[in-house]
Amino acid sequence: MNGNLIDMAPLTGHGSRRTATRRRVGLGILALVASFSLFGPELIGIDPARQTLADTLLPPGAAHWLGTDVLGRSVLARLAHAARLSLGLALLAALTAAIPGVLLGVAASWRGGRIERALVMLADAVLSVPGLLLVLLFAALAPGRHWALYIGLSLSLWVEYFRVCRAASRQVLAGDAVQASRLLGFGTGYVLRRHLLPALAPVLGTLLAFSAAQAVLALAALGFIGVGLQPPTPELGLMMTEFLPHYEEAPWLIAAPVALLMAVVLGMMLVAGDGETT
Repeated sequence: MNGNLIDMAPLTGHGSRRTATRRRVGLGILALVASFSLFGPELIGIDPARQTLADTLLPPGAAHWLGTDVLGRSVLARLAHAARLSLGLALLAALTAAIPGVLLGVAASWRGGRIERALVMLADAVLSVPGLLLVLLFAALAPGRHWALYIGLSLSLWVEYFRVCRAASRQVLAGDAVQASRLLGFGTGYVLRRHLLPALAPVLGTLLAFSAAQAVLALAALGFIGVGLQPPTPELGLMMTEFLPHYEEAPWLIAAPVALLMAVVLGMMLVAGDGETT
């Protein structure tokens, strides 16, 4: 048995190093995209809506690093604004969904009984509607409005936080450490701070990355089919729709938003994968 433990130790160490490497790569990708979205619009200094019809479908060059679209607008400028919009809206929706999801999940496992059953029924009712369809319903109520997409994304994402936190909290609350703390007279605040939050933190980090990636993809999907944000707003899915008819004559156009979307999702998946592996 000792031999088995010795043999498995290097494997565990290699797995931890690989996990840490993937996480660093993911954080590096997200840092680059975040820097581009935060500082890109100011550094580029070009109005993403400015049209110059004489510069239609220019190839990448010194004046426009990613070329121009069919209306002569700078693709790089529009891509920077689209990255800021998609990342900002996705992170805001994910964080907003996390707050009620975590609180309700902890409350359900803590109180149990009728409260837990009622919350589970509410979560199941929301879960019965596909998330993208729920966002689509709100987008249809207020076409092209940011707040409609934000509310729809938040309402579709909180259920996963609730389910995971409820299951994780139940295990922690039933553990010997929490029972001992209660017998010693420690209050709710101590149990939350000492036992629940440290146990939920890695799970919440993974969920936040997954839900933000899901929100970015949902925004792009809605923009691509024309029911999300509307022109001339620079948005990744909307840019793909605008560039797709010119794929043969200007293939670099559609490559730009697709590459950025892939980078965002890949970075978030690499960061989230660390929480799963550990």
